[in-house]
Amino acid sequence: MKVLLSTLVMSLLAAPLLAQGWIEPPPDRRPEFGVMKVRTVVSVRVTGRVAAIEVEEWFRNNGGGLGEGDYLYPLPGEAVFSNFSLFQGDEELRGETMDAAEARAIYEEIVRRKRDPALIELAGHGLIRARVFPIGPGETRKITLRYTQVLRRSGDGLQFRYATGGRTGSRTPVEGSDGLQPQRGGAVPLAFTLWTDNADQFRDPFSPTHPVDVTRDDGTLRVRPRGELSGDFSLFLPFARPVVGITLATHRASGEDGYFMLTLSPGRPEGRTVPRDLTIVLDVSGSMSGSKLDQAKAALHQLIGSLDGTDRFRLIAFSSGVRTYAADWSSGGSRDLRAARRWVDDLSADGGTNIAGALQEAFRSTSPSGRLPLVVFLTDGLPSVGERDPERIAAQAESDRGRARVFAFGVGHDVNTYLLDRLSAAGRGSTQYVQLGEDVEAALGVLTAKIRHPVLADLEIADAPVELTEVYPSTLPDLFAGEELVVFGRYRAGNRERPGTISIRGRRNDRPERYATQVTFPGHQLDNDFIPRLWASRKIGVLAQEIRLSGPNAELEEEIRRTALRYGLLSEYTSYLVQEPADVANVPRGGPRRQVAGVPSSMVGAGAVAAAEQSRARREAKSSLELEAADEVLLRRGHVPQARHVAGRLFKDLDGVWTDLQHDTDKRVVQVAMFSKAYFAVLDALPELKPYVTEFGSVIVSGDRVAIQIGDVGAERLSTQALQRLVHEFRGR
Repeated sequence: MKVLLSTLVMSLLAAPLLAQGWIEPPPDRRPEFGVMKVRTVVSVRVTGRVAAIEVEEWFRNNGGGLGEGDYLYPLPGEAVFSNFSLFQGDEELRGETMDAAEARAIYEEIVRRKRDPALIELAGHGLIRARVFPIGPGETRKITLRYTQVLRRSGDGLQFRYATGGRTGSRTPVEGSDGLQPQRGGAVPLAFTLWTDNADQFRDPFSPTHPVDVTRDDGTLRVRPRGELSGDFSLFLPFARPVVGITLATHRASGEDGYFMLTLSPGRPEGRTVPRDLTIVLDVSGSMSGSKLDQAKAALHQLIGSLDGTDRFRLIAFSSGVRTYAADWSSGGSRDLRAARRWVDDLSADGGTNIAGALQEAFRSTSPSGRLPLVVFLTDGLPSVGERDPERIAAQAESDRGRARVFAFGVGHDVNTYLLDRLSAAGRGSTQYVQLGEDVEAALGVLTAKIRHPVLADLEIADAPVELTEVYPSTLPDLFAGEELVVFGRYRAGNRERPGTISIRGRRNDRPERYATQVTFPGHQLDNDFIPRLWASRKIGVLAQEIRLSGPNAELEEEIRRTALRYGLLSEYTSYLVQEPADVANVPRGGPRRQVAGVPSSMVGAGAVAAAEQSRARREAKSSLELEAADEVLLRRGHVPQARHVAGRLFKDLDGVWTDLQHDTDKRVVQVAMFSKAYFAVLDALPELKPYVTEFGSVIVSGDRVAIQIGDVGAERLSTQALQRLVHEFRGR
């Protein structure tokens, strides 16, 4: 039977972040062993480049006999640890540390004995092991682990990673198994705090994997993840720099170009920032009457209040005609601002919508070099007076725009998304759509805070030790104080590490400036596996916007489909054909394309606004949370989850086997028996398979020229030559 999956929606299966330690019973323990972890508290103190980490974990014995065993705590293999101590209550435990090679045998023995792949991702991690004192029935005991870790340098900052390394933590017996399986549902309560007394050393930390709350109090900086933690937690601590700090994170699997995330963290405004020429253009046609106009006026007061003595401004209101507060620029001084506020308060709504005339007036006054021209344009309607053709309006605006950055706001559904997106896409601005019932003042307030203090204009990446490709955004926006700029791209470095200098250049107060830092682009780096999907999201958003602005393009639609499938992302242009039960998922190549329901044929209406917002969310996503928000735009439009996303790939259950949707039925399949010598050898040689084996157990994963199926039947052993050939064919090199 064939099932058409139009716009596959993944189920994001992030493992709960259960602090890594657990108590492993002895191999000959009685079946009623019932020690479970019930709570974890993690505290991290950063001094210089050293993090002092304390992990407190509470274990309760729910069984009827004494709970005995070893406390095991995996250590990320790449980290440098020292000064560890381990306590059970007030009693110090005698423990031992093992490197990744020593620990591998222990992890593999547990996996074999329990016949559970959940710990296989831990192979490659080091290990702390200590025998714990027996825990009586009904008793709860606390184990405290303390150690120090040298933080990885990341350009002008540090990176801290708290990695689960697999689904460890609370464990509960499973019928038919001689071991304790990880709890698949429900996270152990975890409290996490990172802090430093050297608050002035860092700008505000940020996380691409989780939302965080950052507080500063009397020289102390504290960071706490917001809400429930899931998956590995990555945190960047940018050093305080006068103007801009540069941090770099990378990911590179064997056999393909690498991925990078470049973050520019602006300093706090000290002395003069780039002076602004701010033009505010407000639609006061009849449809703006009532609460919309009241909210818009309040938002204009916010914008006016953000001006200082070095700034200049213009106020333009339009309906059937166009009116201005003054014929030319006004000073941001207090006298002009008081008069401008009165002018805003006197505005009323009536008449039609002369967008062309308003834009012509907005771009009439130019800005000299050294000043940053910003245009904020807000409308809730379609052009109804003067020029009405969106293409001609957009073309004329692009001709007149000069250096101005345009930030457009569309209110409601009766706006032309093509026109507004064209206005912002040509420059270094953005478009935001305010839904019916949403607060216009709040939406504009976010922009007001963002553009308050320009730090650098006309940004570009000047130099890098590797070739950078497919960089998004390709034209960098201006850098404003208080908001980091995140750039995603790919790099080519061969198969070796490439250290060197990465630099950016821009203009500040009409002077060219350049900032650089020492970085390393690795030849192989499996950390930071969140980067590829964020890069792919940016790419899909850019391609979707190009289709919306330039018209249907079969080649671009196919590229969106291919990218969405490869990285497990949602897309309005994605259509997959899945064959059951004998065949597996296959993206048709060169076959007839289907028109996917929901792709807007118009640039007006709720569907067009939703598509524009989804494209913007994709283009601007800089964290895993924002990636999920981009998917939510499509979920709100009625799509149904039908596939699972794990580590950058989509899988579907076909006849009891989770199958990679990249798999082609023409591709040769190599079967490997679970828990055999071949199984561990393959996972050691191809560690990128571990997340899929951990999640599914039995699974088919597609490679370049061969697919690997892990299951109950298959090869028990592989010769060295056969293993090398398999790796070569899977990775395509």
